[in-house]
Amino acid sequence: MELITLMGMLGTSTGTGSSTTAPGGNSWSFIIMIGVMVAMMFFMNRSQKKKQKEEQEKRDNVQIGDEITTIGGIMGRVVTVKEDSLIIETGADRNKMKIAKWAISQNNTADEKAAAEREAAKAAAEAEKQKRMEEAAENSKAKRKKTKKKDDTFDS
Repeated sequence: MELITLMGMLGTSTGTGSSTTAPGGNSWSFIIMIGVMVAMMFFMNRSQKKKQKEEQEKRDNVQIGDEITTIGGIMGRVVTVKEDSLIIETGADRNKMKIAKWAISQNNTADEKAAAEREAAKAAAEAEKQKRMEEAAENSKAKRKKTKKKDDTFDS
């Protein structure tokens, strides 16, 4: 009896026709598990490719005069840009180094510009919000005056 119960838990039958699980019950759970794993892999791969694309765009948009930081932590100003490499100046004595484009970690100049643009957009949005609030306050004052005048005319 214990053998039949154990085999039923494993999803097999004893050949006597008594089965405790529905046929194909385990296969559906396996298919669902595989589907979840495929979806997870798809989304992880998609976000990784998006990040790589952004990094490559940042590297391709390096211009002469930009302040950059390499993956090794070297900071410098771009002097020359070539197809797959660039030359930077570092330090007060302006030492020049040739580095590969893939070694760029950050474009500090572009990051500062982007931060300044975000700050300007935030300030503009805040000013627009303040302007709308002032207009709304003026409109509500005008409505109160109109209703007050109407109430005064009805009282007379």
